[in-house]
Amino acid sequence: MATFGEFLRKERENKGLNQSEFGQEIGIIMTDISKIENGRKKFPFTNLEKLAKFIEKDIEELKTLFVADILVDEVHKYNCSDNVFSVAEEQSRYVKSKNVKQGKLKL
Repeated sequence: MATFGEFLRKERENKGLNQSEFGQEIGIIMTDISKIENGRKKFPFTNLEKLAKFIEKDIEELKTLFVADILVDEVHKYNCSDNVFSVAEEQSRYVKSKNVKQGKLKL
């Protein structure tokens, strides 16, 4: 398992590109690629689909890794136990169920 930034670095290296070349392909400047890879900046969600197409990965897989990275950062920021992930999963199921019953969510 890796952070989103580490994942991004691996994908860039697999393509044999430097940060500038990789950034040009997905619409992000080289300095931001460096910051993202080193965990000092978050990847912009708006570029996720472009990244998925460029590295030929499923967008849902990338969204999962992207959001998981954010969740982990928040858990550490507030010094929470890992139990928060189980609670969040239960809350997610509850909200989905509630929204389906109210006709707000398509599954």
